[in-house]
Amino acid sequence: MTVMRPDGPSPSGEVPSGAASSGTALSGAAPSSTASSGAAPSGVQETRSPGGGSPGVLDTQPGGGAGGVASGSVRTGWFTALLRRLHFFAGLFVGPFILIAAVSGGLYALTPTIEKVVYSHELTATSNLTGMPLADQIRAAEAYVGSGAALVAVRPAPEPGTTTRVMFADDTLPESTTRAIFVDPATTQILGDLPVYGTSGALPVRHWISDLHRSLHLGAPGRWYSELAASWLGIVALAGLGLWIGRFVRSRRGRRDLLRPNRSHRGYRRLSGWHSAVGIWVVVGALFLSATGITWSTFAGANVSDLRAAIGGATPSLDTSLDGTATAGGAHAEHGGAAPGQPTGAANPATFDAVLAIAKRINVNTGDVEIRPPSAPGTAWVVQEIHRSFPTEVDAVAIDGSTMQVVDRVDFADFPLLAKLSRWGIDLHMGSMFGLVNQLVLFALAVGIAALVVLGYAMWVKRRPTRGVAAAPARGALRGAPWWGVGAVVVVAVVIGAVLPMVGYPLAAFVVLDVLLGWWGRSKRSASVRPGPDASSRSHSPAR
Repeated sequence: MTVMRPDGPSPSGEVPSGAASSGTALSGAAPSSTASSGAAPSGVQETRSPGGGSPGVLDTQPGGGAGGVASGSVRTGWFTALLRRLHFFAGLFVGPFILIAAVSGGLYALTPTIEKVVYSHELTATSNLTGMPLADQIRAAEAYVGSGAALVAVRPAPEPGTTTRVMFADDTLPESTTRAIFVDPATTQILGDLPVYGTSGALPVRHWISDLHRSLHLGAPGRWYSELAASWLGIVALAGLGLWIGRFVRSRRGRRDLLRPNRSHRGYRRLSGWHSAVGIWVVVGALFLSATGITWSTFAGANVSDLRAAIGGATPSLDTSLDGTATAGGAHAEHGGAAPGQPTGAANPATFDAVLAIAKRINVNTGDVEIRPPSAPGTAWVVQEIHRSFPTEVDAVAIDGSTMQVVDRVDFADFPLLAKLSRWGIDLHMGSMFGLVNQLVLFALAVGIAALVVLGYAMWVKRRPTRGVAAAPARGALRGAPWWGVGAVVVVAVVIGAVLPMVGYPLAAFVVLDVLLGWWGRSKRSASVRPGPDASSRSHSPAR
């Protein structure tokens, strides 16, 4: 049965039950103008398929031609139709992953502040008095942990009123985790004993939330989820932005509603208005989080690193070997969880003061530093700045412990532009660049992205028929595209799929499945309208 509806919204302004879904968006930007207006496009039929698919599912098809497009014709609007279908299905299937990443990421954005509250006892010294030499603080920590513990790094108190971290290797802790003893610099009193993770020095609460955001606590396989979310977030956002721009250009009186929700709207149009307005305000942030998140991912991250190295944008590494073979550091070391390496033997506590004094004469000019003893025979001591807030201070110096001569140095000012952008992007993504303001902006952005996912699903449910679910935007957009349009789409898809495997493989699988389902649906419809032998004989029998 074919149901025709006049072009235009219903008197109530809501989409009638059973309207086909067109442009349902789940994150990143607004749905299509057709979806928002609640009107069917001129010449569009809503067809209930009695023989195929779920009961009551609507199959939106422009009239005429196979799949809604006349064979061999080129029609305008094919790119918008393609974006609508891409936005719909990408949001529908990847939406849950983006929602989890947004919620966990929003929590993580606040963890630097949460950490200061939860661990205030360990992080706060008892006085602002001048600290004792590092050697005395280290000896106090060594006496606390007992003999046999391998000292791997020391982080002096960055400012008066804070504590020094003396970090030891511990085989009972997970990979990339060290045991940190918190020492009052003025009294050498032990104020805490906690595991810390990676070069970021994340304490237990922050590390737990970080691992949830990165891998759902599932280890390496769990990182596929975050890569899938980061990769597709940008795709969905760009598709939604394209749909929003199209609506803005075509609109004459409703442009304001695309920037802020119209409170007089109800039902589907209200949801669509909120989705459009929220989407346009967070789209830039969503693209930023997608791009920076991809650089940390397993597969796409490796491709990005290779590309940066090929064009001379890799982050410079500090040469820590005394024979020129070992390096240390990297832009993503703190995210990957790289912890200080095992020292070759007992480090002399007095040497920490000596190498720090030398580093301050070379290029270390901030209190946020980490001092690491040699991690292997024939390697140097490392003094590394770890100041992640603006202005960025990540200079490093390698010092020969036997001669106290500088072996190598790395200065952030000499980084290639891409390396600097990578460093700044990481620090903004982690909420450390601009402190509490950075964290609050990230939290608001995460709330906005999560809201887009929820609004998208609500729009999808709202448009569903009485039974079944709302149909997707019609397939066949590329059949109405010019040859160069088809070629451009294919080339872009192949390039993106090669760089972002978590986009390429799911996209290829979906295309194959979509083609098979389209073929199966056409076969079912053909079978349902083909006259049988009984019908043929009845058509030639005389009427009674």
